[in-house]
Amino acid sequence: MSRVYNPESVGKDRTRLSKSIVLALRELMKQNEPTPLTKDLAAFVVLALEEISKNIDVSVAAWEKRGYWVKADKFRLEWEWAGNFAKTLKTGLTQEDWATVALTSAKIAQKLNKVTVPERHRLGTPWIGAWTRLKP
Repeated sequence: MSRVYNPESVGKDRTRLSKSIVLALRELMKQNEPTPLTKDLAAFVVLALEEISKNIDVSVAAWEKRGYWVKADKFRLEWEWAGNFAKTLKTGLTQEDWATVALTSAKIAQKLNKVTVPERHRLGTPWIGAWTRLKP
């Protein structure tokens, strides 16, 4: 019997979300003043980071099942920043503290500096409407 292949794995989701975050950050850095697009971009980054943070335990479960505790803990520490930056960015965005949003966005960009997105990507503009999904 052959292996069961899952094309919708959390690793692929994390890669896709990372590339989308990089795209959103590029657009966010082009903004001169706060607009509805700026709020959408920042809100999308928050939502994507929260999704990445939420899926870390799913990624690590297979390693823990096999007893690779050190590898699992190292991976958790590697991605711990995602949840922290999501909270900081969300607070800055809801309070409209654009200095915090800019500073946190720069820190996120530093963390994702190895992620490459080609010019002809198929990611589209996933940040459209993200502000309405984020608002409480």
